[in-house]
Amino acid sequence: MVAPAGTARDSLTVLCRALLEEVDELADRLTAQILEREDVYGVLGVPVHDDLRTTCRASLERLLTQLAGDLPPAVDAGALTVDTGRRRARQGVPLEVVLRAYRQCGRLVWERMRAVSRERFAGVHDGALLVVADDVWRILDASSDRLVDAYRREETRLRGVEIGRRWAVLEGLLAGRGHEPAFALDAARLLDVDPEVPVLCVVAPADEDDPAEVLPGSFWHVRSAEIVGVVVGGRVGEVVAALRARATGPVGVSPPVDGLGQLDVAYRWARLAARTLPAGVGAVADLDDRLPEALLAEAADLVPRLRRAALGDLLDLPAAERGTLLATLRAVLDADGSPSHAATALYCHRNTVMYRLARLETLTGRRLADARDRLLLGLALVAAEDDG
Repeated sequence: MVAPAGTARDSLTVLCRALLEEVDELADRLTAQILEREDVYGVLGVPVHDDLRTTCRASLERLLTQLAGDLPPAVDAGALTVDTGRRRARQGVPLEVVLRAYRQCGRLVWERMRAVSRERFAGVHDGALLVVADDVWRILDASSDRLVDAYRREETRLRGVEIGRRWAVLEGLLAGRGHEPAFALDAARLLDVDPEVPVLCVVAPADEDDPAEVLPGSFWHVRSAEIVGVVVGGRVGEVVAALRARATGPVGVSPPVDGLGQLDVAYRWARLAARTLPAGVGAVADLDDRLPEALLAEAADLVPRLRRAALGDLLDLPAAERGTLLATLRAVLDADGSPSHAATALYCHRNTVMYRLARLETLTGRRLADARDRLLLGLALVAAEDDG
């Protein structure tokens, strides 16, 4: 025979009050069940007796008081659940683990109510439990929903805080604060990086496709006109190769530096490498491969003076003649000073090359036999590439 609804709720009150008398034992049992199934609490360092058991006891007491109908009207029945969801999110306990623990709590209460009905009350409340079962599980489901909502809201908030902290730390490192030992150490902890491990920097235009897809484990920092990547322990050649296939604008890659403390140096080098590439061209520049261009880009105001000092009156020639002499100079330098090899590359006679070199030396006042003049002329050629 099934008990009437009113009688069934009275039975639920009796059973829940009986379980409240043994709530400490129930809390011990629930804690043991959770720890037997889940090892994440120990891994994350959540104190069992100072946190997990306390939460288990409080949850059991709140649930039993609510089911018994003894919760004061002014008390929010879900406040404890919300607090648990937030706290577990902060501790990093996965949501599925939290929900499993919550379901274990509901199952323990339900099974213990059935057992108490038989053990203490000769089963007189068994029929009543069938009547109130839907109400009991409805309350448990509603509490679970609030727990999930609280957990996800806190997780979202923490993610925003984490992103903000990472942004501030990376911004500080790029600005040179990594030279402060305490800041560098805190940054390494936040980014979970060995503070001494070599890192290199990547600078790309702000509209570049997400480079993180081809550089797993890297950190990316978005600024107004650029995105800055920090690659931990990466090799320059591998980074350049990974980025080259997808570059849509000028991308610069720095050499490795010794740890996060030197990231501002790597950032300056990566930006300098990017500046050696033409604007709008999809390419990747390794600084070490473009050091002459980088030197000129770093001292852009000296470039006109360098060209005039190195090339002298040659710059005043008509464009066609100037281009011919510059091409000859480039071929001779590429051929390690050999007029014969330069003539082969230029498809002309060796005597023609010799004549042009003599004219070039007269116009510039520079001698190819002089190492310093040769260096100056080489830099002038890099600066005068557009003159063809």
